Amino acid sequence: MDTRGRFITLEGGEGVGKTTNVELVCRYLAERGIEVVRTREPGGTPRAEAIRDLLLDPDVDEPLDDDAELLLVFAARAQHLARCIRPALDRGAWVVCDRFTDATFAYQGGGRGLDPARIATLEHLVQGELTPDLTLLLDMPADAAQQRLASRIDGQGGQRDRFERERLGFFTRVRDAYLARADAAPERFAVIDAGETLEAVQASIVAALERQLGLGPAKGEE
Repeated sequence: MDTRGRFITLEGGEGVGKTTNVELVCRYLAERGIEVVRTREPGGTPRAEAIRDLLLDPDVDEPLDDDAELLLVFAARAQHLARCIRPALDRGAWVVCDRFTDATFAYQGGGRGLDPARIATLEHLVQGELTPDLTLLLDMPADAAQQRLASRIDGQGGQRDRFERERLGFFTRVRDAYLARADAAPERFAVIDAGETLEAVQASIVAALERQLGLGPAKGEE
């Protein structure tokens, strides 16, 4: 009997609302008696989070080479898989991850223009055959997402990280790469219109969980 857990990822560019909807997915699963491990990339373990800081820090007075960025992403992923994701799946927990390798194809492949074949080679080296069971792609036009991001940052009084400081063209390429990934693997992806109301977005996410993972009512609602 296969007792391995399921692996769900949420993807999308900046400003599409991933964090809010990661919380929804985790709550939805927990209400059905499923052990849930919530995590994120880059990061997810102390050492991988340290690499995340290197990748996102906008104030280091040294440009980060694109190849170095790519290798750092996969170094963090290797640690994350070894110390968090694989152990959780092996014991039967369901892992909900804020971004995974599709983000690398989108950001480093689409955004930076790196060769997807090189990314695929690293993917196979680090992940082997492991791929998400379901990827929820939160999608909206890059200009609208950037407006939403700006409103959030201004409202919180924060500053943009290294990626958030990129220009609109970068995020347009990221979006295009994400949609190409979804088109190539429709059995794994559910593309969610992130420009809809929060209620509509979350209804679409729940429908995808039920349709693609066969989940039913919460405990006590049968």
